[in-house]
Amino acid sequence: MTWQGIGLAVFSLTLLPAGVALLTGHVPQRLRPRLAPMRPRGLFLLAVYTVAPLNAVPRLAGASPSIILAATCLGALVMLAGCITAIVTAQRARETIR
Repeated sequence: MTWQGIGLAVFSLTLLPAGVALLTGHVPQRLRPRLAPMRPRGLFLLAVYTVAPLNAVPRLAGASPSIILAATCLGALVMLAGCITAIVTAQRARETIR
């Protein structure tokens, strides 16, 4: 259970601030060209971050195995939605460059 807490803390300190910064547009000027579609990338990072609490919190709370499984499956669906968002965004950005 200690690793669940450590993983949740690491993800909260790295992915959460980066995702919120991208989503709100608070990115340094020198990085803006590389992170061209910022809002979708921010949504992707927040979707990746959402997996950590959905996986860790039920385990840390001592929930039943069925609740843990349901939360993990929900986290996987959110992650899949985030990955699809990132792929579609990358394709659209590549098409506009050409």
